Amino acid sequence: MNKIAVLIPCYNEELTIAKVISDFKNELPDAYIYVYDNNSSDNTSIIAQEHGAIVKKEYRQGKGNVVRSMFRDIDADIYIMIDGDDTYPAEFIQSLIDPVMNSEADMVLGDRHSNGTYKDENKRPLHNFGNNLVKMLINKLFNTNLKDIMSGYRVFNKRFVKTMPVTSNGFEIETEMTLHALDKKFLIQEIPIEYRDRPEGSFSKLNTISDGMRVLKTILWVFKDYKPLTFFTILSGVFLVLALLVGIPVIVEFMQTSKILKMPSAVLAVGLMIISIISLFSGFILDTVVKQHRENYELFLNRFR
Repeated sequence: MNKIAVLIPCYNEELTIAKVISDFKNELPDAYIYVYDNNSSDNTSIIAQEHGAIVKKEYRQGKGNVVRSMFRDIDADIYIMIDGDDTYPAEFIQSLIDPVMNSEADMVLGDRHSNGTYKDENKRPLHNFGNNLVKMLINKLFNTNLKDIMSGYRVFNKRFVKTMPVTSNGFEIETEMTLHALDKKFLIQEIPIEYRDRPEGSFSKLNTISDGMRVLKTILWVFKDYKPLTFFTILSGVFLVLALLVGIPVIVEFMQTSKILKMPSAVLAVGLMIISIISLFSGFILDTVVKQHRENYELFLNRFR
């Protein structure tokens, strides 16, 4: 019989954690439910323990840090990751588990967007815009058509969990998991689910400004780390254009007068051209490094299997 672990990262979720635990106990009575308390200042841990969850502490703040500890600590065959804010209904869990159970997927995402409930329930339009921007970029780069890249409702098999290097500290962990699965060619499925906003009195830990900056950082990170040749070719092109804009007047002047009077512009143009060339060669070198890393990871997966 497969061991199923329900992993719930929590920070100040005393209003909702009891319902989340109870709902999953009803749906999966044989599952082990783990609540990882991330320095909550309320009664999240006490309530979780009273309702039968296995409570553990993670003192490094941030959801990424919590997921890293959960993946390292917990040994199971099927892993379910769910937020403790009661925004993801437990009644969809069997649909999410089945593809992993049947070896049809390594990771299954609970898709909040296909039926429109996330757009209707989520009252933060800037968050929707940021999510869509990152989703569009990733789908374009990896030639895929995922609907909900940042879903917090996921099911994994053991192979994925125990071979994923978690490097994120915060809420960008969902994006990192999706990118890892796409880049390393894990099987991904999406199952449409309903989404509901937090109940009254429960507050999101997200911040519009800081999370907007995080979205921009994620976009740059995706380019640089996963598609370095694309990233540095674009960067090289930008510096090439700047070099031409600064340098063409200097060349025209030299052709007309046989003199270079705009010496600072000439020096700047040469510097920009050098940066452009270095950026292009950096892209070629890093692209080779990334390909080598993928090959080494495939060999690692073979040993894991």
